[in-house]
Amino acid sequence: MKPFLFLGVRPEDTPADDEYAAMLRCTGLDESTLRRVRLEAAPLGEVDLDAWSGIVLGGGPFCVSDPEDGKSAVQRRVEADLARLLDAVVPADFPFFGACYGIGTLGRHQGAVVDRAHPEPVGAVTVELTAAGRADPVMGAAPARFGAFVGHKEGLSAPPPHAVLLATSATAPVQAFRVGRHVYATQFHPELDADGLETRVEAYRYDGYFDPEEATEVVAAARTSGVRTVPAVLRAFVERHVHPGTDGGRRGPVPRDGSGVSQG
Repeated sequence: MKPFLFLGVRPEDTPADDEYAAMLRCTGLDESTLRRVRLEAAPLGEVDLDAWSGIVLGGGPFCVSDPEDGKSAVQRRVEADLARLLDAVVPADFPFFGACYGIGTLGRHQGAVVDRAHPEPVGAVTVELTAAGRADPVMGAAPARFGAFVGHKEGLSAPPPHAVLLATSATAPVQAFRVGRHVYATQFHPELDADGLETRVEAYRYDGYFDPEEATEVVAAARTSGVRTVPAVLRAFVERHVHPGTDGGRRGPVPRDGSGVSQG
């Protein structure tokens, strides 16, 4: 089979490695079939879509709604790399799944307003699938109502006009949407369990998601929230889009663990 490409944006090694491990568990793939590229480490360069079965974008501390003059050079470069990638992905209806940061990235690319009107504190929420979500071959792998972990400063009030709303919650009206047939984004973290949340709480204790002195309480609330499993949407995404064939041929040197991505 052709591998999937995982794009990470977390600058901190511990949460970055933990996120990748969670993605491996939730997709059912291994390191040879879910190849990681850390976008914060080096320019993405050209992505040969023919080399991949699909692309997964993880979360991170960046917000696309940050004032431009407040963004670091790395954040601006990552956003430009992802915009160029989506310029190719969306017209091709190429399999793509973006989580948390991914919904802001895809939403802005597709014309939605991404702002601070619907933040959610770090913790558990109840996600509800829409009728379209229940019928969707990827999102429908989850129950009609399920618990998931979130933690974000920005969000969408409405999906892009041409997108299909797949899931919502009481505090964030857009928890998931789809563009075309194969391009997905979620506000909730489909890979995150309580252990992973604790890792991120420690890593981002001083990043403004919560009062640093309340970190222990945030973790305790997550562990008693009743969220015990992650929704099966990442595995469903992979199973739907596994593409037979070889790795597709390398097109040059790659940043950290990638293949089929040329260095910029």
